Amino acid sequence: MLFGDEHVRRYEETDGEVGHIWEKGAPVLILTTKGRKTGEDRKFALIYQEHEGNHVVVASKGGADTHPGWYLNLRANPEVRVQVGADKFTARARTADGEEKAAVWPKLVTVWPDYDEYQKKTERDIPVVILERAS
Repeated sequence: MLFGDEHVRRYEETDGEVGHIWEKGAPVLILTTKGRKTGEDRKFALIYQEHEGNHVVVASKGGADTHPGWYLNLRANPEVRVQVGADKFTARARTADGEEKAAVWPKLVTVWPDYDEYQKKTERDIPVVILERAS
């Protein structure tokens, strides 16, 4: 099973042929953010779903009480790069509002049921991030 930097590397080398479909059949994209302290590119393999024409990811960090670094990075600089399979594009990342999160959460939990468990583990409201393709 692929994880972390190895997952990103294999995904990019094969345009997603290796790594796009991950554990339990969950689809994965590669999100590239700018490090909020370093300004350097940071890449993450994240489970996603599509919702209303956008890709959506969850800043769960396994239910930890702090946000994942990639989420803090995109809050500081919401312009990100995304790769879904061979499709690579620039996007603007934003946190879903309560209504949007409520609409997409069931779809996210269908593909990765652990999200419900992660939310129960923390008092932090786990953000859902909408990646809107730049025109």
